[in-house]
Amino acid sequence: MPKMKTNPGAKKRFKLTGTGKIKRKHAFKSHILTKKSKKRKRNLTYFGQVHKADENNIKRLLAMK
Repeated sequence: MPKMKTNPGAKKRFKLTGTGKIKRKHAFKSHILTKKSKKRKRNLTYFGQVHKADENNIKRLLAMK
């Protein structure tokens, strides 16, 4: 059986928290920002958490399972 390899795209996009949850950046913050409100842009700045249903797939991409 070959070694599991980490997906390089997932490695750049996801980080693990201390409790083992996976955090992610929000989308829609890279361009066309003039039509978006200050509040919306500010809220997109913060990290979000990956949904429970997607955690297993992302952990597999990060070679953790």
